[in-house]
Amino acid sequence: MGKILSAYLFPHPPIIIEEIGGRDREKAIKTLESSQSLAQDIAEKRPSTIILVTPHGSLFRDAISISTTPILEGDFRDFGAAHVKFRFENNLEMVKDIIFESGKKNIPIANVNEDLAESFNISLKLDHGTLVPLYFVDKVYRNFKLIHITYGLLSPKELYVFGQIIQDMVLKSEEEASFIASGDLSHKLSHDGPYSYSPYGEKFDKEIVNLLEKGDFKSIVSFDLDLSERAGECGLRTLMILSGFLDGFNVKPEVLSYEGPFGVGYCNAKFTVLDRKEGKNILEEITKIEEEKVLKARAGEDEYVKLARMSLEHYIKYGKRLEVPEGLSEELLNNRAGVFVTLKKNGMLRGCIGTIEPTKKNIAMEIIENAISAGTKDPRFDPVEEDELPHLIYSVDVLMKPEPISSIEELDVEKYGVIVSKGFRKGLLLPNIEGIDTPEEQIRIALNKASISEYEDYKMERFRVIRHF
Repeated sequence: MGKILSAYLFPHPPIIIEEIGGRDREKAIKTLESSQSLAQDIAEKRPSTIILVTPHGSLFRDAISISTTPILEGDFRDFGAAHVKFRFENNLEMVKDIIFESGKKNIPIANVNEDLAESFNISLKLDHGTLVPLYFVDKVYRNFKLIHITYGLLSPKELYVFGQIIQDMVLKSEEEASFIASGDLSHKLSHDGPYSYSPYGEKFDKEIVNLLEKGDFKSIVSFDLDLSERAGECGLRTLMILSGFLDGFNVKPEVLSYEGPFGVGYCNAKFTVLDRKEGKNILEEITKIEEEKVLKARAGEDEYVKLARMSLEHYIKYGKRLEVPEGLSEELLNNRAGVFVTLKKNGMLRGCIGTIEPTKKNIAMEIIENAISAGTKDPRFDPVEEDELPHLIYSVDVLMKPEPISSIEELDVEKYGVIVSKGFRKGLLLPNIEGIDTPEEQIRIALNKASISEYEDYKMERFRVIRHF
């Protein structure tokens, strides 16, 4: 029977690697020393397998990636240190078991091998999110096999269940395993950081560090995804998988350090496994939290949101469009406007489709049509199925008439959406979107949606929305 030894949160700034950062490593001295301390703890526990989850490998929206090549290799070539290279044996037997069990529980997996790499033009080399933690481990301990995983953009519950699967496969094996969650916290802590500053960055980091200190995994898995998007982080999903990996165990949590020297939050933490505990599986509690969020949203629906929900439910169940219901307000029946309908499931986007200008007789008909399109025609997602309907949360944005602008200074990401156009090409971005904090980001994304180059002579318009949720 296998054994769960410990789990860790490692940040992954390449600057703390001696061959890369040199003396600049001292600017993140807490992170450097804590990474060394975590590596030493791993060496003392002597795991036969290390399972590492990274944000920076082969990332897919709809699947978790697992490397399935026999040897896992990588170097710091992209950071000017190609001579710093690593080579690990993959624990293919356990990888096979994890993939098989994930299939049984409907957790989608991408097998990252030579064929997939060629098909998707991705690299088989280990990413820096993997190599930075293992750089420190390799200096003090090498007698282990590696399992290399890149999280997918799945729901928190799916990531948690995946962590449970890893735990089960370890316990059914002969391995003694430690788990490394590689991830940084907010990238938006200062104006000098790699991304634009956001006040949500500090808020996110404080809340996450507090949860890590308490070992509150339920709150990590049910964390506000809107806040995490606004904070610009890359570690929350690795922690969600870690939470499932430690499910059912009493652990001793310890945050070794936290700092944000380059506008990015770095936190080192370890979770020493003590023994099994009695009590309710927190998956049940997470499910209950999700259900309560939906019930609260349903109770607060206004007629705009209720109409969007009724429209999609009617279409999915009966295969035909909903007739305009009686009793709607004059505003819905007599006014015309562009409308966007957004669907979320488990805190994650499930579909969003809309019209820039009105195409129907009134706002009610615009909502009915766009709700159906959001659920069945968004090219980023499979069509909504009937068993998903009870889990969806809706919002409706009614667009005010756009007005032309001549300068980016006339934009405000919280107040105004933006439309960019060049000939027949047109791109729109709604205001107040999670993770978009500057007009520059807003324009860049809208241009990309329209396939317009930033160097072209394009037109800009701004608009307000009335958001119903």
